[in-house]
This record gives sequence, C-alpha cells and structure tokens, in this order.
Amino acid sequence: MAQSLNTKRLAHIDCPGGGQVWVDGTTLFIGHMRQPTGTTIVDIADPKNPRVLNRIEMPVGWHSHKVRATNGIMVVNHEKQGPDGPQEFGGGLGIYDISKPAEPKLITKWRTHGKGVHRYDFDGRYAYISPTAEGYIGNIVMILDLQNPAKPEEVGRWWIPGQWKAGGEEYPWDNWTPPRCHHPIRRGNRLYVSYWHHGYYILDISDMSKPKMISGGNTSPAFPHPTHTCLPIPEPLKGRQIMVVADEDVAKLWPAAPAFTWVYDITNEQCPIPISTFQVEGVDKDGSPQPPMMGCHQPSERFNGTIIPFAWFAKGLRLIDIADPYRPKEVGFYEADAPQGHELASSNDVTIDGRGILYLIDRQRGVDIIETTVF
Repeated sequence: MAQSLNTKRLAHIDCPGGGQVWVDGTTLFIGHMRQPTGTTIVDIADPKNPRVLNRIEMPVGWHSHKVRATNGIMVVNHEKQGPDGPQEFGGGLGIYDISKPAEPKLITKWRTHGKGVHRYDFDGRYAYISPTAEGYIGNIVMILDLQNPAKPEEVGRWWIPGQWKAGGEEYPWDNWTPPRCHHPIRRGNRLYVSYWHHGYYILDISDMSKPKMISGGNTSPAFPHPTHTCLPIPEPLKGRQIMVVADEDVAKLWPAAPAFTWVYDITNEQCPIPISTFQVEGVDKDGSPQPPMMGCHQPSERFNGTIIPFAWFAKGLRLIDIADPYRPKEVGFYEADAPQGHELASSNDVTIDGRGILYLIDRQRGVDIIETTVF
C-alpha cells in the first residue's frame, strides 16, 4: 500500500508509463517511454477527475518520452529506441500547435542526425536540446530558435573538445565512457548542463551563437552514477547561489549504493563547491551495492520556494526543503504503489502546476495526481 507524509493522492491516470510530465495552464502533457504511445494530453481543470483529450502515437523503434509546452506550442522529442522500426522516421523534435489542446496539429518536424534528441528545456522561443549531430561522438548541446515554429533555426552549439570527430579533434576517452550531453537547463544567460558520466558544465550564453564554458566538474570517477540534471535555484539561499545536481540511479560504472542528489554552492561560478547531499533515509542501507532504480532520478524543474519535488525511482515522490542548503531535509513524501506486474515503483518524473498540485509518472505505468500541505 502507498505510504505518505503531508501528501494525498487525488486521482490516478491509468496510462502507459513515461519519461516526463508537464503542465501548461490546466492541461497535462505526458511523454511516454515506449511506442506506440508517444504523447498523451489530459484536461486537469478538475484534478480529481482528469480527462484524456488526445494521444499521439509513435512508430515501432522510436519513442517520444519528453514533452514541453508553452505559448500554444508543444515540443516532443523523437529518439531511436532499439534496432527495429523505420529508420526513415528519423530523430529530432516534433513541433505542434496546441492552441486547442484536444486537437494537436503537427507544424513541422525538425530533424537531426543519428539517434535523435534526448532531453531539453524550452522557454517558448528557444529550445535548449541534447541531440546527436553529424560528425560528433555522442550528444552535444544545441540551441534552436523557434520564433517561427515552422522553421526552427540552430543559433548555437557547444560540445566537449574531443567530441567533434569530423573536425579532427583528438578523442581522449578511450578508457572512459563516451561523452553524452543529457540535459541543458537555462536560467538567465547561463546554461546548466548535465553530461552523464562526464559530469556537469556551466555555460555562458550571453552570445547564443558562441556558448562559452565557465566551469565544470565530475563526480563519476568516485561515485559511479551518471549526472542527470543540474537545477539552478533562482534566489540566493543563506546568501549563496545554489545549484542542485541529481545523479541517476542507472548505468553505474561499477556496483554501488544507490544514487543521491548533490547541492552545490556556485556563488563563484568558476569554482563550484559541493556543500551537501541528500539521500532518502534507509535507501543506501550499509553502503553496499544495490540494483539500479532504487535511488535518485529527477527533480521537478518547477518548484515552490525552497521545496523541491523529486522523483526518486523506487521511493516515489520526495519533497526536499533546501532552505538551509547545507542541511537539506525531507518535509513530505508519497511512496507510490508498484504498477501491476512489477515489484517496485519506478517514479520517473514529477512536475507541479499553478495550484501547487503535483503530477508523478511511473516509468512502467500510470500518473498519480497528488496534493500536499507543505507549500
């Protein structure tokens, strides 16, 4: 049975599992993990009685597990998943008119080379994406201008020196995992970029055509989990600028205890310093290796004040207060039930709407709609 603290489930949407949930107004957008379901659009005007408006399907061998929507535009990723399916479908982004959410209309498909786009940020005009690109090893950082959503234009790109194979760059990672941009997030004129087993980077995008590295770091050589998301906190905490960095409890370089989240002081951007960590109590047991998907995954990219909702894989929704960034503390949780046929929950993503209601998606199946008393 589900367990909770300062939370209550309002409703459940029985739908295929997914990678991301996003709210725009009173519409919930669900990006699904596996074809044939790509994106589900749900009316949540009454969060106790969600109503499915439409579904967009994907061909075999491709998925569309990420979604962002704002200003009447929905952006979904197209990424290769396995060897089967039509290669000609191609990786990239699907860009939709959702001025009528029940009637999404494809405006265009922006194509990239190779596997496609993984994760991204979208502010209504610019998309900050992590595509594979011709001539490069792994995913890189790219900025697209969607001022005219029918004709997206690349305005800038950045990569770790050594990724541009076609440019003759020397590849220095023969004894390490290949580089892979996972997820850029914008705040002001900065991009905060997770780079999987190559750590994180802070980029200056004052000139979007020429992103410049300010600093970076990597904990994977000591803690073998990949860096999943770098979340900048907009307001200073205890007089310091703060970045929350979530590691993902998958793809471990060697057997290890579950992944956790870091809190960095980035007041001096050239020298980010980890000042604390957070792990759900009891998850790491005695520090011995455990199976994947027991620990940290993804923080909500929207949050209220200093309380950040997290999707914590097998431990469901965790509400973590970082008002004191040196001592993060849990103030609420919702431990979701495992979907039918599965031993554990696999909470993959969480977001929040303007009413303070939370939406938690399981990687295997279903979305829980949750209210909390902590906001």
